[in-house]
Amino acid sequence: MGDNSVEGLIGRYGAKWRWLAVCTVMLGTIATVLSATVVNVALHEIMVEFGIRQGQVHWLATGFIAAMTTTMLASSWLLDHFGVRKTLAFAMAMFTLISLAGGLASSPGQLIAARIGQGAMAGLMQPMGMYLVFRIFPRNRRGQAMGIYGMGVVLAPALGPVLGGFLVDQLNWRFVMFAPAPITFLGVFMALRFLPTPESRPTPYQFDLPGLILLGAIVGLSLDTLNRIQNLGGQEARVTIEGLVALVFLVMFVRREKRIKHPLINVSLLRKPSFLSANLGAMALGLALFGSTYLIPLYVQTALGYSATEAGLLMLPAGIVLGMTFPLVGRLADRGGDARKLVIFGMAVFALSAILFALSELTLAFGWLALWTVFGRVGIGFMLPSLSIGALNPLRPEELGAGSSTINFTRQLGGAFGVNIVALTIEFGEHNAGIPTINAFHTAWWLVAVFVAVAVVPVWRMRV
Repeated sequence: MGDNSVEGLIGRYGAKWRWLAVCTVMLGTIATVLSATVVNVALHEIMVEFGIRQGQVHWLATGFIAAMTTTMLASSWLLDHFGVRKTLAFAMAMFTLISLAGGLASSPGQLIAARIGQGAMAGLMQPMGMYLVFRIFPRNRRGQAMGIYGMGVVLAPALGPVLGGFLVDQLNWRFVMFAPAPITFLGVFMALRFLPTPESRPTPYQFDLPGLILLGAIVGLSLDTLNRIQNLGGQEARVTIEGLVALVFLVMFVRREKRIKHPLINVSLLRKPSFLSANLGAMALGLALFGSTYLIPLYVQTALGYSATEAGLLMLPAGIVLGMTFPLVGRLADRGGDARKLVIFGMAVFALSAILFALSELTLAFGWLALWTVFGRVGIGFMLPSLSIGALNPLRPEELGAGSSTINFTRQLGGAFGVNIVALTIEFGEHNAGIPTINAFHTAWWLVAVFVAVAVVPVWRMRV
């Protein structure tokens, strides 16, 4: 087997190797984000086929994000013990198999279980790109690299809904589960070929499995509590007990993470004001990214009567513009742009997009809806790379693994709760014959706008 050290790979492929490595981890990111977004245009068809309501079908999105949120904290331990090459190859291989199984599901339970499995593997893949960029690129080129890598984050949301809409309308919703499998199948071979072996390994240490179990229980119980509030009648006692148990587990988790030597979350990093502020901003970003990605297709299909293909096409221009925004923002950050100002500008633009959706009417033309979506994606394009740079640049090299997994965790946590809160808002909103009306969606858009606007406060306190 060839030399897969950094020096060996540079000797084999030359200076272009760094970009081959970025493309490899980008495949994992594309598969992750594609899976998180492509299913959204199929929700309506899944509800019809299995006879379930929006209050249950949202678990296809929420379960995926919740599992991803939990398992990504294992990435730091996996990087230390196995390196990015083996970890990413394993996660991609498992993701491929689970995606195929999900496409063959015969019940809502099996489909939700497959989505949770996809999310668990996606959680292992998600932090790898950021970690690799900060490991193999010098400080003055990280912004450019994050911009190029970030195109993988936005290429999938751009093409995912269009692909999903085509598959749903022309074939069957099951093909949206099959869609990411070829990407991760290719990624397995690229990871083994282009990713480096670890330069050195730390002294082996025990994985915090009890902490991971506690965290999974906290996230699962919290989301289930929110979900059950949608149909509270007769479940008041269960909701109260679940909420209290989640709170007790949270206290236990925090105490454990402070006490053990190798925690899932390095609490000492959160004592750094800039890192803490960036993480609070990342939670708002997660809510904006995943909440809007869930909300837009459901809104235009349910309230406005668009087809799945039309819903996907609505998001295509926004994805293209977002792909153009990422490299621009990365270069601005490299040239000394204030990360706080870049993030706050992005938040303002996204909040404007949400407000415009909240004020939209049934007669609004397709072009205007597409423009509002473009505004939102431009906002996200300014937020994502700037937050990552603002969070990780102040950290020492040995803190990058824990730092990247933590910032990804907080972003996904915001997404998991964001999708659930949006779904809860819609379910409590105005309905007609069991279908949410446009007023229910307007309320959800106002809520998203308020959350993002409030997050400006911690971001302004960020120092880079």
